[in-house]
Amino acid sequence: MPNRRRTTAALTAAAAMTGAAVLAYAPAAQAAVVDVNYACETKIGPKGAVSPVDIKAVKSGNGYTITMSFEKGVSDSPIELPKGVMTPRAELVLGGAASGTVKVKGTPNTAAIPPDTPIAIGTLTGTFTPKKNGKVTFTAGTLIVHALGMDAATCTPKNNPKPSLELQVSGVSGGGDTPPPADEGSGGELPKTGPLDSAVALGTLGGTVLLTGAAGVLWLTRRTAR
Repeated sequence: MPNRRRTTAALTAAAAMTGAAVLAYAPAAQAAVVDVNYACETKIGPKGAVSPVDIKAVKSGNGYTITMSFEKGVSDSPIELPKGVMTPRAELVLGGAASGTVKVKGTPNTAAIPPDTPIAIGTLTGTFTPKKNGKVTFTAGTLIVHALGMDAATCTPKNNPKPSLELQVSGVSGGGDTPPPADEGSGGELPKTGPLDSAVALGTLGGTVLLTGAAGVLWLTRRTAR
């Protein structure tokens, strides 16, 4: 009899811990590398290039540290740019539970950039402080290359890129909750594979595990009664 009671308690505890662990690993953000077709107005005429853009968010205090990374350069210079004279900055367009833009900025170039060579943008960093709960999207916006004391190139996306990051914001005091849009099965929306959907699916799995544990408890109890 004591052994059966210990077995029942162990099964119940294991089921509860499994459900909690499943929910704990639900992702808070979904990122995707998006190709952005930049059209640039420069001091030497129009330029353009396609660069894969990656945006990530890391929780920091009451907000998030946002990083924007470029895999390719989007413009070049007819002359060599000496070390430390070029600094990029950009705007990220917010959507979903937030509106407006987030400004991100890079660091000066650490080495000279040869003439007629794509300017490496690298990684830009900024801060996002949410005002309400819900899913927030981040999309590449205007990019400015500041070099030799002036804005040498202003680049804007011309291919209407999709968001590079979906961030599920929670825990904002008084921020309310903004549910994700309903899936209407039509184009123009991102696939419903974001963090909120994953959390719901994983939560259902956790509930199934708990129910399985409860069924095991009832089965053992009935056997004991017999």
